[in-house]
Amino acid sequence: MPDWLTSILLGIIEGITEFLPISSTGHLLLTQQLGWLKPQSDTFIIAIQSGAVLAVLFNFTDRVKQLTLRWREPAARDYLAKLLVAFVITGAGGLSIDALGFELPKEVFPVAVALLAGGVLFVVVEKKIGDRARLEEVTWAIAIAIGFGQLLAAVFPGASRSGATILIALLMGLRRVPAIEFTFLLGVPTLLAAGAYKVIKALRAGSVTEEWGQLALATGVSAVTAFVSVRWLLRYIETHTFVIFGWYRIALGLALLAMVAW
Repeated sequence: MPDWLTSILLGIIEGITEFLPISSTGHLLLTQQLGWLKPQSDTFIIAIQSGAVLAVLFNFTDRVKQLTLRWREPAARDYLAKLLVAFVITGAGGLSIDALGFELPKEVFPVAVALLAGGVLFVVVEKKIGDRARLEEVTWAIAIAIGFGQLLAAVFPGASRSGATILIALLMGLRRVPAIEFTFLLGVPTLLAAGAYKVIKALRAGSVTEEWGQLALATGVSAVTAFVSVRWLLRYIETHTFVIFGWYRIALGLALLAMVAW
């Protein structure tokens, strides 16, 4: 397969899966491990994640304007403070994990298990709690819990950063739309900071050997696809639940477990 086509396909996969609660890391790893697409470096993955992350800002323009132009207002400062605390918790935890030398497993089995477990949780939580969630604003307890929740995706490929944090928010009574908004906005500094940290390490090690044209192509495709994906999710979730994503994760997880067993 031509490199340019691989870049486009990986950009599409990243853009669709980064913010849907189905794990972008898991899907990218699977396409490579199963031989469907050529494996890419961490630098490449970081770049396309950055494209997807930045696209989120254009889906929450009202909130972004509030946080940047009216940051002196109490409500904006409170929201920013909660984002900052959640980010610091995740950042400190991520640095600790990195210092311990932890690396994400590259095998299919743990991805399948994480997808399956997350899928079951989504179905159960939505059936039991989803429609009873009443909170419209993120509390400090929810913000702190979401900060810790992001670390799950750093340890378990297939867990999904957005999936883990949305589940936590729902369990703590936050309604779906504000849960999506907070977790997605938190993902912007989290993923950009993690990406910058890894790129700096790669540059110091002299291990960056990317073709910049292909990198730019994949990043652009990822950004456009992510914008459309998030826009669709926001409209979908106004009248639906996350159950469909739970069943998708269950089906994919079972299929992968069967593949491993076979």
